Amino acid sequence: MKIVIAIDSFKGSLSSLEAGRAAAAGIRRAIPEADVVIKPLADGGEGTAEALVLGLGGQFREASVSDPLGRPVNAKYGILPGNTAVIEMAAASGLPLLSEEERDPMQTSTCGTGQLILDAIKHGCREIIIGIGGSATNDGGIGCLQALGFGFLDSNGFTVKGSAAGLAELSSITFDKAYPELKKCRFHVTCDVGNPLCGERGCSAVFAPQKGADETAVKAMDSYLQSYAALVKKYIPSADPDMAGAGAAGGMGFALRNFLGADMSPGVSLVLRETGLENELKNADLLVTGEGCLDSQTAMGKAPAGAAALAEKYGVPVIAFCGAVRDGAELCNTNGISAFFPILRRTCSLSEAMDKENAEKNLTDTAEQVFRLINSIKN
Repeated sequence: MKIVIAIDSFKGSLSSLEAGRAAAAGIRRAIPEADVVIKPLADGGEGTAEALVLGLGGQFREASVSDPLGRPVNAKYGILPGNTAVIEMAAASGLPLLSEEERDPMQTSTCGTGQLILDAIKHGCREIIIGIGGSATNDGGIGCLQALGFGFLDSNGFTVKGSAAGLAELSSITFDKAYPELKKCRFHVTCDVGNPLCGERGCSAVFAPQKGADETAVKAMDSYLQSYAALVKKYIPSADPDMAGAGAAGGMGFALRNFLGADMSPGVSLVLRETGLENELKNADLLVTGEGCLDSQTAMGKAPAGAAALAEKYGVPVIAFCGAVRDGAELCNTNGISAFFPILRRTCSLSEAMDKENAEKNLTDTAEQVFRLINSIKN
């Protein structure tokens, strides 16, 4: 019996691989002869680099870069076998790097993410995966592009600040000093939002308030980004500010797509491709997936649903384990997950439930009981 395990992290408790190993231990107790394959799973956001690095035998690298306000911060990224870099924008340009009082998307910059990209290129990476969730920025990606050598100048030819405020002064763009190796690289962006760059559904209106912007700043930044998009179009005629995902991460999607030629795809799709899960499912008897909490959002395209869709393609039934179940989880049953099981085995506090040792034991013990039943039916 071949059982493939691909479980998303139980955030704050178990990583993807830790959850996979815990489930595998329970399965092997019930069916010692089972062929169990563990694959990492993530949705392209926080934890993606860890899942891919640990799951595919890569390594982490740390670089000193600028945080959203220009202060030095040590940020990690992953390097996979074959020299593919996995960068999480949040590591350098993320909202959690700032206190509540410091959050101001008019002033924050994506420069640190550009510095991470440059570090990866200098260390031989030519395939670069960038997760652009969790940003503190709304600069249209110009801070990142400045770090890579692109010039963003005011009417006097001076470099503007790599921030939304800098966009207000922007008059011209130069390409001649862009880092030469960029042309040899392929960029893959994980993006799970379809917002355009500007307007009612644009990044300023929808996401900037979450990053500290008031109504006045939102209107100003949207205007700056409209002018920025029109300027970019003069240099790159194919640039489309209305493209789905252009407004992701404060316009970072627009910048990476048009200046670096990045392809953009849902995070889980990219992760599934990188891990080769589909190939393992072709001759599998069962897929085990899950995440910390199952609810209606799980069924709407989160990582377990993405894995389940692949399994359905090959007629492989799917079991999901989770820490908790919320309203709407039953939608998972009509979206590829045959059955789901919460792992809590007694009443306890949230901190007790999320304790790593407790979570591992609960997942192992629950998996054992489920697979004892499966084994008895099979035999």
